[in-house]
Amino acid sequence: MRFTVAIDGPAAAGKGTISRAVAERFGLAHLDTGLLYRATGRRVMAGEDPVAAARALRPADLEADGLRSPEVAQAASRIAALPAVRAALVAFQRDFARREGGAVLDGRDIGTVICPRAEVKLFVTARADIRARRRFDELCAGGYEGAYEQVLADVEARDMRDRERADAPLRPARDAVAIDTSELDIEAAVARAVAEVDAALGRRGTPGTD
Repeated sequence: MRFTVAIDGPAAAGKGTISRAVAERFGLAHLDTGLLYRATGRRVMAGEDPVAAARALRPADLEADGLRSPEVAQAASRIAALPAVRAALVAFQRDFARREGGAVLDGRDIGTVICPRAEVKLFVTARADIRARRRFDELCAGGYEGAYEQVLADVEARDMRDRERADAPLRPARDAVAIDTSELDIEAAVARAVAEVDAALGRRGTPGTD
């Protein structure tokens, strides 16, 4: 079976948690595409050329320490705005998406650019202040000693870069189902996503291949 679930949305909206839960619920492979950009950004911070870093990316890079740090997140956002970097990572993502057995991918342009024919498209979002609070709490749990206001400013700056970049800007696909997690707990958000996948599988009937 080849079956793709594309989940997009801004930082800290909950798309990663939802994606992992959906993948586990349906036995699908999962790819956090943001890690591709974070891993590339980390290599750029170490002095590599952005395009060369993207082309040289290896699975082990996705396991590197520090990929969730604010500095790496900002580096990832900057290099993600470079069309040549995005092009270098497209084939990897598309191959993963159409793997046998099905896949869930989360990112910012999965439903619009990477997998425009995905069987399920979701756009997970939340208000910027709520997303910043979630990210702040997560960072503090890891020892972060900065201010919430700085995290909020970083979230808003990243949102602006993601929305305004010329290549593959952050936006919902026309046929994406929106899930606003501002007032939802994780169980309710996952249930909404699971219901959409269940419905798509029901419409598809007996799984086949492309």
